[in-house]
Amino acid sequence: MFITIVLFIVVLSVMVFFHELGHYGSARYFRVKTDEFGFGLPPRLCGWKKVNGKRKFFWGNEDVDKIKSEDTIWSLNWIPLGGFVKIKGENGEDKTASDSFTKKKIWQRMIMISAGVIMNVFLTFICLSVVYMIGAPEPISDAEIGQTQNYQIQVLEVFPNTPADKAGLQMGDALLSLDGQHLQKISQVQEFITQHGQSEINLVVDRFGEQKNFNIKPEYLSANDKIALGVSLIASGKVKYPFFTAIWKGFKATGYMFVAILQGFCQIFVRLFQHQPIGVDVAGPIGIAAMTGQVAKLGFVYILNFMALLSMNLAIINFLPLPALDGGRFLFLIVEKLRGKSANEKVEQIVHTAGFFLLMGLFVFVTGKDLFKYKDSLINIWNNFIH
Repeated sequence: MFITIVLFIVVLSVMVFFHELGHYGSARYFRVKTDEFGFGLPPRLCGWKKVNGKRKFFWGNEDVDKIKSEDTIWSLNWIPLGGFVKIKGENGEDKTASDSFTKKKIWQRMIMISAGVIMNVFLTFICLSVVYMIGAPEPISDAEIGQTQNYQIQVLEVFPNTPADKAGLQMGDALLSLDGQHLQKISQVQEFITQHGQSEINLVVDRFGEQKNFNIKPEYLSANDKIALGVSLIASGKVKYPFFTAIWKGFKATGYMFVAILQGFCQIFVRLFQHQPIGVDVAGPIGIAAMTGQVAKLGFVYILNFMALLSMNLAIINFLPLPALDGGRFLFLIVEKLRGKSANEKVEQIVHTAGFFLLMGLFVFVTGKDLFKYKDSLINIWNNFIH
């Protein structure tokens, strides 16, 4: 469990670091002062400031203005989750200073606001490209079996109220043997089950590196019009690609992922407006940490895939036109451009503050659901800790 927590922190920190690096880099490019770049969340543990052209180390959580650094303060903070960048004038102050965010042109501020999202998309592209370079699990045909590594037949879907569902098979289980026979093709598995009729079959699978045995009796399934277990199978293998091919496939996969996630969010909002169930489960930090632990058991490639998925989700969510998010701030800049003058600072601040508290309320609600969902696992962790 400790490794899962550490891995969750690393994954989250990398995503947030890329996001804040986008804001920082674009701000520096447009000559806007960045007061602080923090690793983790406040309070501050220590940091590095610039005095008389030299970097000096310091301890403590003193206010940025009192530290009086000549350049960006690089800090390490107590809460090891993500990070932040503090840009001069980002909240409407320092309007007259030439190195203030509010002093810059609207198009420049738009770039600075959206740069974090762009960097998260870029992180997705990097992760997927590396996945294709080191070898990605892909569906393969019977003709490609000898050309791939780590070939296996996996459960793609378990249909409800079928022998497989009742026995406890799960999506992702890799078939090792049926009655002691190691079968190489999906067609052979299907033929084996058909020949055995409704006789019990001993099925051995690999689940996250652990072997599990199941004794299952196939049944006649009217949906398939044949004797079956009630699963959909897929043959997969590890396929590596040359550098430039991997880059191109990573680029295409990033585009496909962006479109798929965006379509998913659109469907959620449509269902909400139609007062229908959204049909998806929302996970908070505890849920994501649990999923991180499950993915980690599958290997490094799966961790990169998972990080790519989370990073793209973070990018899209953060650019939704909602208060307190980058998308909400971007929307205010569009309104400013159309009106020819900036919005009332107090009104904008109230809107973003209200949005922040709504997001915190959603965060608490989702975390509460996660606590209830994973309560047994959390209780076991606590009991192991105190004993």
